[in-house]
Amino acid sequence: MKAKSASYHTLRLVPGEMLKETLAEWAQTHAIDAAAIITCVGSLKKAAIRYANSNAATITEGKYEIVSLTGTLSRHGIHLHISLSDSDGKTTGGHLMDGCEIFTTAEIVLAVFEGVVFKRLPDATTGYLELNVEKKT
Repeated sequence: MKAKSASYHTLRLVPGEMLKETLAEWAQTHAIDAAAIITCVGSLKKAAIRYANSNAATITEGKYEIVSLTGTLSRHGIHLHISLSDSDGKTTGGHLMDGCEIFTTAEIVLAVFEGVVFKRLPDATTGYLELNVEKKT
């Protein structure tokens, strides 16, 4: 499915804001039907990540640099992955969960797509809510 066009938005999250929750709230508040993260730099003081083949989030506290944030979001659902590095440069990543707290900032650039809707629908094969792209009516 091809989007008609895209607009670009920049957000800056401040210390104490919650990364995933703030993005989900932004999508709801602005009635976003289809968007993608273009880039994000910043830092966390608390991380909540679901690692591959795990059912629950691993929560850690410390100082982490956001080295990557990628994924799709809409008011109908959100699916983001994050990579973080610690003070030794050790990098880890996985599925972004609720509970990631901003340390100094998160500078985020998003593309919002017109003419399509991103929904998360149950997939019998994976057992997860997976991306479904629909033409906007």
